Amino acid sequence: MPETESGPEPWEYVLYIPNDPRAVPICRRTLRQILTAHGLPHLAEAAELLVTELVTNAVQHTKGPAAIRLRAEGTTLRIGVWDADPTPPRPSRHTTPESETGRGLTLVRDCADTWGWVQQRDTRNIVGTGKYIWCELTSAA
Repeated sequence: MPETESGPEPWEYVLYIPNDPRAVPICRRTLRQILTAHGLPHLAEAAELLVTELVTNAVQHTKGPAAIRLRAEGTTLRIGVWDADPTPPRPSRHTTPESETGRGLTLVRDCADTWGWVQQRDTRNIVGTGKYIWCELTSAA
């Protein structure tokens, strides 16, 4: 893995996905391969949970395509998912650990080191207008 004087060289991948539930396991497998290739397999389990929740939300709650962006810089892995729906994400307040739906953003909030979202109005951002939900995991590498 290439390194600079300050540590590993930053890297980024973008995967464009259709609005199809089969995209979720494809994103998980792709994420694991990328993390393994970059020497970060210890982040795979948490990162897979996060990407599963974000991509599932994009597929279930929107009608258009989506994209996943993975970026590592220093000790931080940022996972972001773009979808075409500009509606702000809202973690559900009425879920329990036994709930089968509505827990995705709550899991993201609880498992990531930080998370957030931005409305995308500029068509130069990943794919186009909509929203971009991101979360970060920090590794001691």
